Amino acid sequence: MIRLPVASALVVLAGLTAATPASANDVRFDQYGWSNSAGGSQQGYRNRIRVHQDGRYNRSVGEQRGSHNLSVVGQEGRRHYGATYQNGSGNSAGIGQFGSNHTTILSQDGHGNIAAGVQVGRGCSADVAQGGSGNVAALVQACD
Repeated sequence: MIRLPVASALVVLAGLTAATPASANDVRFDQYGWSNSAGGSQQGYRNRIRVHQDGRYNRSVGEQRGSHNLSVVGQEGRRHYGATYQNGSGNSAGIGQFGSNHTTILSQDGHGNIAAGVQVGRGCSADVAQGGSGNVAALVQACD
């Protein structure tokens, strides 16, 4: 049976409620372990990036252009890569990776798109691209 570390997911979700000034962009990185790296860039207003990494050699990148975009990445284990690229407004992207050696890239260009992915085990890879408005994509993978 595969167990997802619920505590890690809750920590990431709890960060979504932080108050910020009305037009400010907001970035929060929480990292535990060693040799983890995270980076991001934002242009526009009221964009939010949240990253929680626990383990080693995990990497995360978030890029946002526009307004009211949300990116959340939670990674537990080792050697994960999670990236979100958002252009437009009102897009939401979420990545959860548990185990080792996973890669997820979520790209959104448009308005009101939602993409979410969860990968467990080891060695999964996912690349989701959305264009237009109102698209919804979800993925769950268990790899060995």
